[in-house]
Amino acid sequence: MSYSPIIQKTIKYIENNLQEDLTLEIIARFAGFSKYHYHRIFQKEVGVSISEYIRYRRIANSASLLLYTDQKIIDIALFYRFESQESYTRSFKRYYNLPPGQYRQFMGKLIFKKEEMKMKNDQLLKGWQFSGSHPFNYQMGIDREVFHQGKASGFLKSVTVEEQGEFATMMQQFKADKYLGKRLKFSGFIKSEAVDGFCGFWMRVDDHLQDVLHFDNMSDRPIKGDNEWNLYSIVLDVPENSAVISFGILLSGKGHVWVDGITFEEVDSSISTTNIDFSSELLDEPINLSFDECEGE
Repeated sequence: MSYSPIIQKTIKYIENNLQEDLTLEIIARFAGFSKYHYHRIFQKEVGVSISEYIRYRRIANSASLLLYTDQKIIDIALFYRFESQESYTRSFKRYYNLPPGQYRQFMGKLIFKKEEMKMKNDQLLKGWQFSGSHPFNYQMGIDREVFHQGKASGFLKSVTVEEQGEFATMMQQFKADKYLGKRLKFSGFIKSEAVDGFCGFWMRVDDHLQDVLHFDNMSDRPIKGDNEWNLYSIVLDVPENSAVISFGILLSGKGHVWVDGITFEEVDSSISTTNIDFSSELLDEPINLSFDECEGE
């Protein structure tokens, strides 16, 4: 059984209610599970407990408010349901190794340094490549105001896109050697805004001849429109003759998409692959060569 849909539904609920009272019991009831069973499901799928997820999302959102607003620390703490400024400070230091006040002062200076503001986005995105059909109509970069956790996210956004079929991707490639004969799960968090085409993760496994062995670009579960942060995954087998694994985030058409918290993990056969089987689209032989037949006949 795939728990991805209910996990995504739960995360959407959490993201929309971070300022409200959120407990394991409330969320499990929303998901339709017992709280003990859902605790195990969420921990396995997301990698952290529900309470930990809620805590670091509140902390991440509060970190953005510290840097980009003049709100008082106590007001930010209470807004995100911390009992006091002291409890907020303890939690904040766990993630950022600085109390909120010092973080606001120190990180604010770093972010707005003129030297950094003059740097190109692709210089900031170490390890990532910019590609696609019309990459010159898009922008790739780092966003230090919108992020899921930590201090920044990566983003793609349209700038001068004119046609629906245009797309861009930020991507990486690495050797398949460590994963030969294994099943690999690629996961991460995506946020979208005004996407009129679609966006999503993609992943491809190639052999030494650069032939595609397995591939998924979420075309059967595309992300469109406006969506808060949520967890998405791709699962592919890596055959013994694999050579290269490529992955990234894709934006087709106009819009803005952010990505954060990417992970890779080996999974067993109980986790189904998301591979798109193109062979199923091939016919055994040519048909309707005289054009006499119509659909539905």
